[in-house]
Amino acid sequence: MTAAMRVLPEELEALAERIAQAMQREADNFSAPGAAPRINACAAQFTRVTDPANQLAGYEGIWRNARGERCGTLTINGDGSFFAEYDLFCPHPRDPRWFVEMVTAWGRDDEIRSEATLIPAL
Repeated sequence: MTAAMRVLPEELEALAERIAQAMQREADNFSAPGAAPRINACAAQFTRVTDPANQLAGYEGIWRNARGERCGTLTINGDGSFFAEYDLFCPHPRDPRWFVEMVTAWGRDDEIRSEATLIPAL
């Protein structure tokens, strides 16, 4: 467990890892072989936040690239729901008509869904 993960309660660390793994699978599918970034929950810097809608405690993690720029977020809400996104910005590996903008994951508790966001290539 890294210092960044210690901000998360222990019961959310495993969820954060599963979310990151789901996004990693999408990134691997939509990047050239070996070109996908490594999406690890332990690399995100988490802070505790309060959901303005229901006042429940939640956590927001931010991934940064080597230049310190934000390249992804993971928000885990107090009601068990979550949303994550990670920027890829790369050409589609198999279809030149598309550009891969990002991968996202969302769900609640142990139900995780993920997908890549594609935009037309110019």
